[in-house]
Amino acid sequence: MARILVVEDDPQVREVVCAIVAMDGHQVVSAHDGQNAAERMERESFDVIVSDVWMPRMNGMELLGHVQAQQLPSRFIIMTGDNTPETVLDAVRNQAYGYLRKPFEPKQLLVLLRAALESPQVLAPIEVISSKAEWVELLLPCSLEVAERIGSFMDQLKADLSGEVREAVGKVFRELLLNAIEWGGHFDPKRKVRVAYLRTPRMLLYRIADPGGGFKFEGLDHAAVNNPPDQPAGHLRVRAEKGIRPGGFGIFLARQLVDDLLYNEAQNEVVFIKYLGNKAY
Repeated sequence: MARILVVEDDPQVREVVCAIVAMDGHQVVSAHDGQNAAERMERESFDVIVSDVWMPRMNGMELLGHVQAQQLPSRFIIMTGDNTPETVLDAVRNQAYGYLRKPFEPKQLLVLLRAALESPQVLAPIEVISSKAEWVELLLPCSLEVAERIGSFMDQLKADLSGEVREAVGKVFRELLLNAIEWGGHFDPKRKVRVAYLRTPRMLLYRIADPGGGFKFEGLDHAAVNNPPDQPAGHLRVRAEKGIRPGGFGIFLARQLVDDLLYNEAQNEVVFIKYLGNKAY
C-alpha cells in the first residue's frame, strides 16, 4: 500500500480520482489546492503526488517546484486539461514523472501510477534544450525508466491529431528511442540521447541521436527487420538466446507506420517523418 496525495480544486473530480486510486489498494489523502498540499507535506510524506495544474493560491506547477526545491521523495504526476506545449514542457523541465490529459480513463491513471511507484525515488533528469511548440528538443539519460516516462509527455504534443497518427508515431518513437538507449547508450544514465520533435502544418519529424558508434543492418540478427519472410518472429529466439529484452521491432515498425525513415552514415542517428494529409514531394 502506497500513500498517494491527490491535489484538485474541483470537488467532483477530486472525489473520482481519489476513488480510482483507493480501489487500486492505496491510502489516499486529498488537498483542494497547491497551498493546502504543501502544508500537508510539511507533516506527512507521500509516495506519489497526483496534481491538477490550474488551482487557486498555489498552482500545480508551483507545487511541483516546491517538491523539487525541498527535495521531497515523491514522484509527481500532472493531470490537466491544458495540453499546450508550454505546460507539457514545464512539467518535463521540472522533472514531473508523467502527464495525464483530462478527461482520462481510470486505466490510464492506474498504469501511470503503478509505473511511478515502481520507478526510483530519484529520477534521472531530463534536460529541455528547446521548448518552442514547433521545435522541441530534449537531452535524455540512457535509462529504461526515462524511455518509459517520456512517452506520456510526447503524446501530449500531438494530442490534436487523430488517434491513428498518434498511435503510429508513438509506437515508432518508443521503439527507436529504446534502440538508441539500449544499443547506443548501453543503459548508462551518464550517456545521453538527443531527441528533437519538429512540427509543421504538413508533417511531424522526429530525430533521435545516440552516443554510440552506430551499426550495420547485416549485423542485426536480433531485429525483426532481418527476419526471413517465413519466420516473422525469428529474431525473438535470437534475443532470448542472447538474454536481450523482448522487442526488436523498431526499424520494422518504422518502415510500416511512418512515411520516411533516414539514417546518417554511421547509423547512430535516425530521422523519421509522418506526413499530415497529402504527402509533399
